[in-house]
Amino acid sequence: MADLKHIGKMKNGRKVVVAFKTVPNEPENCIVVATESLDADQHDTLMKLIESNTGQTSFELADAMARTMLPDGRNMLEAFHTTGKLNKYPTDEITMTPNTRTSLPLSELNALIAEQQGVSVADLSVTQDGQQETANQAPPAQQVSQAPQDDVLSDDDLAKSYRSQADRLSKEAAQLRRQAEELVPTKKKSKTAVSE
Repeated sequence: MADLKHIGKMKNGRKVVVAFKTVPNEPENCIVVATESLDADQHDTLMKLIESNTGQTSFELADAMARTMLPDGRNMLEAFHTTGKLNKYPTDEITMTPNTRTSLPLSELNALIAEQQGVSVADLSVTQDGQQETANQAPPAQQVSQAPQDDVLSDDDLAKSYRSQADRLSKEAAQLRRQAEELVPTKKKSKTAVSE
């Protein structure tokens, strides 16, 4: 079986799909979908998305979910949000399982991604105005004592997540453009005189 991004499990063994690896202003939390909470059609559509090139190349699966329709015609991300299928959990309670041989806590994966990008884990999630705030605003004990099953993503949180994704994609695009320019600078088109 090929390695698949975005697949994980909770400490209690429940299988989850990670929609957002971090939450704006709360880099120690993530947004997941418990696969057992989905009906068969929703589950199959989500798994096909994860296995697709679109799903595997998305930094955050939620970006791909926002562009995917469920069999009943609803937008996947919006439908999962409005039906309470998107839930917030601490990243250290989610273990990523891309294959049967590998497992890694999401908190460690986020730290590795941040290190590779030369940023902090807090920088993986950007506030709506692009400014960073203090990462750990609430003590860890408070985060763990929340009732995660009832902590459904609000419209404000979803909007912040969309803005965060847009900011992150914009930064990634600028970084890729700089790297491309370093490899092969863009050649200016010279205007040649056309003789008549």
